[in-house]
Amino acid sequence: LGVVSHCGEMSRTSRTAPEGQLVLEWVYGYKGHHCRNNVFYTGDGEIVYFVAGVGIVQDAKKKIQRFFLGHNDDIMSLTIHPEGKLIATGQIGKDPRVCVWNAKTTETVSILQNGHERGISVLAFSNTGELLLSVGEDNHHVFNVWKWKTGKIVASARGHSDKVLDAKFSANSENSFVSCGVKHIKFWKFCGNSLSFKKGIFGRLADVQTMLCLAFGADDTVYSGTAKGDIFVWQGVDLRKVIKGHHQKAVNSIHAYGGEGFASGSSDGSVCLWDSNFSFVTKIDLAVAPSGYPELQIRSVCWKGEKMLAGTRDSEIFEISIDSKNTPVCITQGHGEGELWALATHSDEKVFATGSDDKTIRIWNAEEKSLIIRCSVPHAVRSLAFSPDGAHLAAGFQSGSFVVLNAGDFSEVVHIKDRKEVLHELKYSPNGLFLAVGSNDNFVDVYSTRSGYKRVGTCRGASSFITHLDWSSDSQYLQINSGASERLYYHMPDGRRIPSSAETERIEWSTWTGVLGDEVAGMWPKYSQVNDVNATMASFQHSTMVTGDDFGLVKLFQFPCPAKGSKFKKYVGHSAHVTNVRFLSHDSHVISVGGADQSIFQWQFLPPDKLQGDTEASTKTTLLMSSAWAASDTDDSNSDASDVQSLDSDLEREEENMYQRKIYKEDIPKIKKEAESEKKSNCKGSTKKLSAPDNSLNLEFVHGYRGYDCRNNLYYLANGDIIYHVAALGIVYNIATHQQRFYSRHSDDILCLTMHPSEDILATGQIGRSPPIHIWNGDSMECLSVLKGEHERGVCAVDFSGDGKKLVSIGLDDNHSIVVWNWRKGEKLATTRGHKDKIFMASWNPLSSDQIVTVGVKHIKFWNQVGGGFTSKRGVFGAKGKACSMLCVVFGKADGHCHTGGLDGLVYHWTGNNLQSTTAAHKGPLYVMRAVEKGFVTGGKDGQVCIWDDKFKGCLKRYDIHSSSLVEGRLSADCPPVRALCLGHGKVLVGTRNSEVLLVEQSGAMRLLAQGHREGEVWGLGMHPSQDICATASDDATLRIWNIQDHKMAAFKELDKPARCVGYSSDGSHLAVGFKDGSFVVLDAATLKVVASFQHRKQEVSDVKFSPGSQATPGGKYLAVASHENFVDIYNVFSQKRVGICKGASSYITHIDWDISGRLLRINTGDSEVLYFEAPRGKQQMISHKDAEEIQWATNTGVLGPDRLGIWPPYTDVTDVNAAMVSHDGHVIATGDDFGYVKLFQFPSKTKHAKCKQYSGHSAHVTNVRWSSSDHKLISIGGADTSVMVWSYSGQQHQVVKPYLMQGTVTSDDSESDSEDEEGYDSDVEREKTMDYVEKTYTNPAHDALSNGIHQQPQQEATTPSKPVVSRVTTETPKVAQAESKRGSIQALELHFVFGYRGSDSRQNLTYTPSGELLYSAAGTGIVYNTTTRTQAFYLEHNDDIIALSLNRHPKFSNIVATGQIGSSGPVHVWNYVTKETVSILHGVHSEGVCSTDFSPNGKFLLTVGLGPDHLASVWRWKEGSKVASAIGSQQRIFLGKFYPDSDSNFVTVGVKHVKFWRVVGGELVCKRGKIQNTESVKHQTMMSLAFGSNGITFTGSVSGDVYEWKGFTLSRVISRAHSGPVLAMYTCPEDGAIVTGGKEKICGEGGMVKVWDNSMSRSREFPLAGPQRIVVRSLFRSKGRILIGSQDNAVLELLENGGRIHCVIQGHGEGELCCLATNPLHPSLFLTGSQDKTIRLWDLENKMLSSQLLLNHIATAADVSPDGRFAIVGLACGEFILLNLSNGKIEVVDKKKRSQKMDTFSQVVCCVVILDRVVKYQWTEMLQLENVWNL
Repeated sequence: LGVVSHCGEMSRTSRTAPEGQLVLEWVYGYKGHHCRNNVFYTGDGEIVYFVAGVGIVQDAKKKIQRFFLGHNDDIMSLTIHPEGKLIATGQIGKDPRVCVWNAKTTETVSILQNGHERGISVLAFSNTGELLLSVGEDNHHVFNVWKWKTGKIVASARGHSDKVLDAKFSANSENSFVSCGVKHIKFWKFCGNSLSFKKGIFGRLADVQTMLCLAFGADDTVYSGTAKGDIFVWQGVDLRKVIKGHHQKAVNSIHAYGGEGFASGSSDGSVCLWDSNFSFVTKIDLAVAPSGYPELQIRSVCWKGEKMLAGTRDSEIFEISIDSKNTPVCITQGHGEGELWALATHSDEKVFATGSDDKTIRIWNAEEKSLIIRCSVPHAVRSLAFSPDGAHLAAGFQSGSFVVLNAGDFSEVVHIKDRKEVLHELKYSPNGLFLAVGSNDNFVDVYSTRSGYKRVGTCRGASSFITHLDWSSDSQYLQINSGASERLYYHMPDGRRIPSSAETERIEWSTWTGVLGDEVAGMWPKYSQVNDVNATMASFQHSTMVTGDDFGLVKLFQFPCPAKGSKFKKYVGHSAHVTNVRFLSHDSHVISVGGADQSIFQWQFLPPDKLQGDTEASTKTTLLMSSAWAASDTDDSNSDASDVQSLDSDLEREEENMYQRKIYKEDIPKIKKEAESEKKSNCKGSTKKLSAPDNSLNLEFVHGYRGYDCRNNLYYLANGDIIYHVAALGIVYNIATHQQRFYSRHSDDILCLTMHPSEDILATGQIGRSPPIHIWNGDSMECLSVLKGEHERGVCAVDFSGDGKKLVSIGLDDNHSIVVWNWRKGEKLATTRGHKDKIFMASWNPLSSDQIVTVGVKHIKFWNQVGGGFTSKRGVFGAKGKACSMLCVVFGKADGHCHTGGLDGLVYHWTGNNLQSTTAAHKGPLYVMRAVEKGFVTGGKDGQVCIWDDKFKGCLKRYDIHSSSLVEGRLSADCPPVRALCLGHGKVLVGTRNSEVLLVEQSGAMRLLAQGHREGEVWGLGMHPSQDICATASDDATLRIWNIQDHKMAAFKELDKPARCVGYSSDGSHLAVGFKDGSFVVLDAATLKVVASFQHRKQEVSDVKFSPGSQATPGGKYLAVASHENFVDIYNVFSQKRVGICKGASSYITHIDWDISGRLLRINTGDSEVLYFEAPRGKQQMISHKDAEEIQWATNTGVLGPDRLGIWPPYTDVTDVNAAMVSHDGHVIATGDDFGYVKLFQFPSKTKHAKCKQYSGHSAHVTNVRWSSSDHKLISIGGADTSVMVWSYSGQQHQVVKPYLMQGTVTSDDSESDSEDEEGYDSDVEREKTMDYVEKTYTNPAHDALSNGIHQQPQQEATTPSKPVVSRVTTETPKVAQAESKRGSIQALELHFVFGYRGSDSRQNLTYTPSGELLYSAAGTGIVYNTTTRTQAFYLEHNDDIIALSLNRHPKFSNIVATGQIGSSGPVHVWNYVTKETVSILHGVHSEGVCSTDFSPNGKFLLTVGLGPDHLASVWRWKEGSKVASAIGSQQRIFLGKFYPDSDSNFVTVGVKHVKFWRVVGGELVCKRGKIQNTESVKHQTMMSLAFGSNGITFTGSVSGDVYEWKGFTLSRVISRAHSGPVLAMYTCPEDGAIVTGGKEKICGEGGMVKVWDNSMSRSREFPLAGPQRIVVRSLFRSKGRILIGSQDNAVLELLENGGRIHCVIQGHGEGELCCLATNPLHPSLFLTGSQDKTIRLWDLENKMLSSQLLLNHIATAADVSPDGRFAIVGLACGEFILLNLSNGKIEVVDKKKRSQKMDTFSQVVCCVVILDRVVKYQWTEMLQLENVWNL
C-alpha cells in the first residue's frame, strides 16, 4: 500500500496521538569503549550491563532482556551490590544522576543527584552495601560517598587532577577505599564528613604508572592493573611486588571472585585466572578463539562459579565456560566506536542491516535476536538499502562512494565512486530496476541495476545536501528532502525536475521516510530546526509514523499528521540523537539506531487490535508493555495537554503571580551591614542615639484571612481551636473566647499551611528569596523545625505524609521543584523538578510514605520517592475523561483511592495513574476537597459546600454560602468562591476567596469567625476621634468599619472603585474616602451614605484630613485632600466647594496635618519636602524648623521633619517609611515601613538612627498606622498582605520564659535597640577582639588536616617540584647559604613530651578525663597527660594551632574529644583520647578556624563556633559527620558557645556585646538576643564566659568584672564586681551545681582570682592565686575537690579546695613566637628557650619541668650554650646580647654587651650567636657579616 500526497481531505484540526504503541523488546550492543568493569552476573545468574541510556538484564538461556530506563543520557558506569540484587548506574550530563535499581524488577530503588558535574565515571558499593562511592568527570574528579538508601552525601572530596579510572571499597572496612587512574593510586579513609588519602609509594620497584583497575585480596592487599600490562601488589600504601609477563598490554579489569581467586582482562585479548594468593593459574586468549579476532581487547571481566564474562572494546560480551575455555560464546554484540547511521530493513523477512563508522556492515535476525553475518569495509558506512528481492545490499560511504554486496555472503557486486562527499541516503525503486543515491554534493544519482549499476540520470536543483529519498509506487517519481528544508520531485529515471504541484498531488508513494511536507507538519515541535528530526517512516497499514530525533526520542504519530502540535507517544532509551528508524516487514517491529550511543533498539509495534479485547494475547501484550510504557511517560510529551481548557480569570491571575520582591526581608541584614560599614567609613564622630521607649506593643487581634491565592489552609486543632494564616502570621483562633494567638517567626507572606496527623503540629511555607518552611506546635506556638535552602521565590504547597515523618513542599521557581524532607531533622530526603506550569497542591498517599500526587495547571502526576529522587507517571485520562487542569487532590480514608478536583467542576477518580470515572460536583472550578471519616467535603467557585458519601456516589448535603444564612455579620458578597474546608466537631469550617472564615452548622446556619479585605492593597486607615472604631479602605473597592474593642467588622460598604485613603471628621460624624482615580467622597459615618462627591484630580488621592472642630463646627469646617498631582485641595465642608489649592510642592503629596487652630497645613512630599500652607486659601508659608516646633498640631502623621529624624534607618530612602503617627500624649511615634515592620520610637526623635522597638507580623510594606483616641491601641494595615492588625500599648511585660520558646504573641524584636555604649575596657580583651587568625594560619601546612596519619614522602621521583615553604603569613627571614652535604639515613622521630598549653587566646580548653588524666592542647597537638607517671600521649592529626577543645560527658561517648583549629578549612577533629584514633572530621563550614566546641548533653551533637567574618554557629551530628544547622552568629567576635545542660537543641553564645540564646529547629538555627530592660542603668557589654544555673538561668561573665544573670533571654540581675577585672572563665560543676569563676584581676589584687559560688551565685569562696606575676585565668574545671586552672601565660595549675594549695602541672612560654633554642652539650636533658614573651627559660627534660626562667626587657632572638655547659649567650631584638651563668641550675646574668655607637644607628636584631671554645661570634640580620669577637 502507498499513500497519496494530496492533503486536501486530511483533517487539520485532529491532533490525536495514535492508538498503537511500542514496547522495547531487545537492545543490540554493549558499551565497551571508554568504559570498563561494567559487566556482572547478578545473584540469579543473569547478566547485567548497559548501552546508551539503558541498563540491561539478560537471561542468556531464555534470550530475554529486561530494561532499566531511568536515565536521560548515556550510562557510563555500573556496579553491583554485594548481595547481587541491586545495580547502580551512573550517567553523563549537566546534572548527572546515579540510579540504584532492582535487577529482577528493574524498578528504581534510589536516585542520587546534585553531587556531580558532566558525568559519573566510577561507582563502587562498600563491603556491606550500605555506602556507595561515585567519582565525577569534572576537572577535580570529585569523590562522593553516599548513603544511597536516603540519597544523602555523607562525605565529599576532590579526587585527583587527572582522570580517575577505578575505585574500590576495602573488603573488610566501610571506611576505606582505594582509587587509581592516570599516574596515581590513592588510599582513602572516610571519617565523619571528610575523606582523606595517602598516595601510593612506588619506591624502587617501579616507576609511577597509570593504574586502570583495582581489586582487593586477603588482608586488604590491593592489586592494580597497569597500562603496561603489569599487576602491582600493594600492602598499605607501599608497593610490595610487581607481577610481569602474563599480559602484554594494558590490564583493564581485575575481578575478585569471593575468596576463590581473581580474573584479569587485558587489551591483548587475554583473560588470566589467578588463585586467592594471586598466583597464576591459566590464561584464555580470546583473540585466537574461533569467535575472536586479532584486534580484540578485553575491557571487563566477571568470574562466577564455572563461568566467566568478558566485555570487549568492540561491544561484544563473551561467556566463557571454565571447562571449555577455548570456545567462548558471544552473548551479545553491537557496533564498535563511531557513529551509527545506516539502517535498512528487508522487504519480506524480519531481517535488517546496519552500518557504522566502525567500518562494518552487519545483518541481524530480528526473530532470533542475533547477528547473521558481518563484514568489514574500507570506509565508514552512512547509508544502506536492500533491493526489493533482498538479494543485494547497497552501502553508501562517508567517502562519497558506494558498494553493492550480495546479501547472502557479502561478496562485492560493484563499487562506484561518482561523488566526493558523504552519501547519506540511497534507495532501490519498488520494481528493483533503479538505485537512487543521494549525496552531500546536493545531487541524487540514479543507477540501473540491469546495466551493472550504470548511472542513467542525475537529479539536480537541490540547494543543500540530500537527507531523504522516497520512490513512488510505480517507480516513476522520486521525492527528496534537502538540508535547506526543500521538498523536490523528479521524473525517473532521467531525473527531470517536476515544477507543477498539480502533478505531484496524484502521486502514490511506495514509502514515506521524509521529514518535510504537509503530511508530517504536525510532528515538528515549536522552535525546532530542520535537522532536529533525523528520520521518519510511515506504516500505511496502521496510519502510524515513527520518528527519531536529536533528543534521543523515538515517537509515534498518526500518519498523516498535518495539524501543528499533533499529539504523540514517545519512548526513551537512546542517549543522544536517534539517527534512523525503520519498520520491519509487515510492520511488526520498529528498529531504531543511536548515533553516538552505537545502539540498536528493537521495538515491538502493538497496533490497536492487539491492545483491545479480553483475549490472552491482549493480556500478555498489556503485561509486556507496562514497564516500557511507564518509562516513556514523561512531561515533555504534549499528548494530553494540548486540548486542556484555559484557566478562568481568578486562576490565571493566581498562576501569573510570581511573588517576587525587589527587597526581601532576609536582605535587610546585608543592606544594613553595608550601610553601617559605609557610615563607619564616613563617620568623624559618634552621636549618642536616643534610646527606645519603655512601653511596648503587643499584638491583640488580626483581621484577615489569606484566601484569594491560597487553598486548603484552614484546620481544626485537636483542642478545637482553628488554624489559618494571613500576612506573615499563623493564627490560632479560639471560637469560644474570640481570642487569637500568633506564630510570628515567618518573615514574609505565608502561602500554604498543612496539619500533622497528630492534629497539633502545623507546617507553613512563605514567600522569600530562599523561603523557609516552619513546623510549629499549635498549642505552645513553639517552633519545632525550619526547612530552608531548596526553594526559590516561595513555597506554595506543603503536606505531611500519612505517618507524619515526612513533609513534601512545592516551590514557586520556574520548575516548581518538589522536595521531600525529614522535617524533624531538617534534612532534605529527595528533590526533583515538578512541572513548568504552576502546581497548586501536593498530597501524600496515606497508605504509603513514598507516593505523592501533584496537581496544577495542565497537570496531574503520580510520584514515587526513590532515595534522593523520584520516578513519576502522568495521569492517563484515556476514554474516561478529558484532560483538565487539576486544582485539588485528596485520598480517601477508607480505600486510599485518589480523587482530584478539576477546573470543569468534576471530581476525577483514579486507580493508580489511570482515570476510572468522573462525578459532576460543582458549576465552575472545584477548588478544594477534604476527606472525612465517612466521605468527602468539596467546595467550588460556585460558593457551594457539598458533603459526599465515601464512594462519591451521591451528594448528602449541599450548603450555599449566603448572607441569609448568617447568624450575625455580613458577607462582602454572596456565594463567594470556597478555597478551604475542614469538617470537625460536627461543623464545617469554610474559607473563602473573599478572605472570610465561616462556621457552618449542620442545620445550615452560618457564623462569621474572621474576615478581612479581599485581594488588593490596603492603604486607607482612619481612626474615630473618640470611639474605639477605625475605618479601612482598599483596592478591593470596599470600606470597612472595625470595632477594635470587640474585634469585629461593624459596617461595610461596597465602593465604586479602588480606595487609597480614609479619614474621620473631628466629631466622627463623617468619613472622607479618597480614590485611586483622583476623586473622593464624603460619607455619613453612621449610615455610610454618600453626602458629597468630587473629582478635581486625575491621579491618586493619597491623604484626606478634616480640619479640627470648634464649638461652631464640631466636625471641622474644611477638608484637605492631597493628591499625586503635587497639590492639596481645600474644601469647605458646608458649602461643598473647593476654596483653596496648596501649590509649590515639587513631588507628589504623601502626608498632611492640620494645626489645632485649623489655619495651617503641614505637608510631606515624595521629594522629602516639609511645606506649610495657610488655610483655607492655600498660600505657602515659610516657617523655620525652630518655629515649627512651637506649633501644636491637631494631627501628627508626617514622616519628615527634624523632630522625627531618628525614625529613618541608615539603609532607607524617602519612600521606605510609609506612615507615622505621634501618640496623643506626645511621648512616642509609631511608624510603618516597606520592610513589614511596625516600630516605636521616643518622640521627639531628633538624632539619626534612633533606637526603637520593632514588631513583625506584616509581610511586606506596612502602609499606615494610627493610634486610638486613648492611645491604648495602635492599628496597622499591610499593603499587599491585606491585613488589619490591632496592637495593645502598655508597659513592658516581664514574663520569664525559656529563651527558645516562641510564645503565641508578637513582641518587640529589639533588633535595632542594642546599646553601642559598652561598659568596661581591658587591653587583653581588646587585643583578642581584633586578633587576626589569618596571619597566624600556616599558608602551606606540612600535611592536610583532613588526612589521618603522617604522610610519607615518595622517594622515587628524581626531580620533585619545589614546594611552598611551610610558614605563617609573615615576612620571610633572610637565609644564610649552606654548603651542600650528602644525606645520611633518616631516622624516624617520636614525640616524647610537650611543654606548654594554649591559654593565651583560648578558654575552657582543659579538663580531667573520667580516668583522671589531664586533657588539653598545645600548638597543633591534643595532649593526654598522666600527672602520676608524668607521661603524655598525643593526637597529631591537626595541621595548625588547636584553640578549642571539649570532652564528651555522656557515658556512652566518654572517650570522645573534639578539637578545633585555625586554618582555611577550619576542621574539627573528633577523636578517642584513649586510642588516639580519629572518629570524625568536620569541615567545610568555618572559613578561618574554630574557636569553641561543645558536646550536647546526650553526646550526639557538637556545637562549633567559627572565626570567619560571620562567626558562624554550627551544630553537627559528629558521628555521621553531617551538619545539622548553621547560622551567622555575629559580625563581631564570639568567644564561647555552650549547650544548656538539660537540652540537646538549645545553646548560648557570648562575645563582643553579644549574648544570644539559640535553638536548633530542624535544619535551621533560630535565636533571641539577650534583652536588657533598662538600658539606661545597665549597658550591653562584651561577654567573655558563661555558666548555667538551675531553672534555665544563664550566667555570663563580662569584660567589666560583672556577671549577668539571664532568665530566659531577659536580664534579671547583675552581680556587680564578681571580679575586679574581666571574667574570662566560668564553669558549672555537674556534681553539685556550683559555679567556678576566674579572670583577670586588677593589679591591686582585690578579691580572689578564682571563686567558687553556689548555684544561684549568691555566695562565694575565694582562692587567691599567689605568684611572681599576675595570673590571668582563662580556663576552669572542677572535680572532686580539685580545680584545674588554665592561665593566659600558658600554664596549667591545680588548686586543692581543701587548704587552697596550688601547684603547677605544666608550663610553657607566654603568647608570642619562640625565637631561640639551645641545648646543653654537657647535660643533654637541659635546654634553653627564648620567646617574644621576653623570657628565657631553662627546661629539665629528665624531670619534665621548668628549671628556671629569667624575665628580660627585650625579646630574646638567638641563644647558644658553651661546650662546658656553664654559660649561655642570648641575643636580643634590640641588638644587644647578654651572658648567662647556668652552672647552678639557675639562670643568672653575668654580663651584657651593648652595640658600638657606630652600629646603633641601624638598630638591627641579633639573629645568630655561637660559642666556639671561649669565643662568642655574633651576627645581625641586616649586615649578614661577623662582627667583633668577644672573649669570655
